[in-house]
Amino acid sequence: MEHKILDHKAAKMLEIYAEERFKDGRSAQRLRLQLVLWVLRMKVLGSLKRLLDFSVAAVMLLLLSPLMSITALLVKWTSPGPIFFGQTRVGKYGTHFTCYKFRSMYTDAEERKAELMKFNEADGPVFKMKNDPRITSVGRIIRKLSIDELPQLWNVLRGDMSLVGPRPPVPKEVAEYNFDQLRRLHTIPGITGLQQVSGRSNMDFTRWVELDLQYIAQQSFWNDIKILFKTIPAVLFSRGAY
Repeated sequence: MEHKILDHKAAKMLEIYAEERFKDGRSAQRLRLQLVLWVLRMKVLGSLKRLLDFSVAAVMLLLLSPLMSITALLVKWTSPGPIFFGQTRVGKYGTHFTCYKFRSMYTDAEERKAELMKFNEADGPVFKMKNDPRITSVGRIIRKLSIDELPQLWNVLRGDMSLVGPRPPVPKEVAEYNFDQLRRLHTIPGITGLQQVSGRSNMDFTRWVELDLQYIAQQSFWNDIKILFKTIPAVLFSRGAY
């Protein structure tokens, strides 16, 4: 609801500016100043977010390198196939990029997905199955602890993703989005986000989108910090993860 109110205010402001309904020049100057300040605020926010993303991702890659090395060995030794899984995802404003994860499924997972669609436990365009037979034994553990997502720190360093933001969808899911759901693509996708610290898979897709849009409307440097701290217990207790 809040993002709709903000959009309405912005549209009203631009309508007044376009129609030049000003009684004097000071009104026009005041509006121009407000627009300039808004642009500067967004640029500063973007710079702070990028600084936070790059510095934290670099430190985490360094500190977690032993864990990531062990995970890579376990993935390689316990099932045939590559260590990493790269998948095309949709980023900000519909741009495509390759999202990296530790492989947690057998190599024929995508081919088997069609036959498992009847067991889908999620609504909307996403697929979720608690006891997915395509997941390997090691994959089940690293997914539960979100270790499979750690290679996405590389995506953060590259600028494809942020530490905090809506989860990046696959193109097939985006093709089924309605107009409001497409608003999820108005910011850089993240490794964690408001949805991840509010129940993850234990919510329907409508609520998922609502939380993502709420994050976008209230996006700030300090909100990102809060979500990062809330992510720690969410991961440790595996809330809604499977």
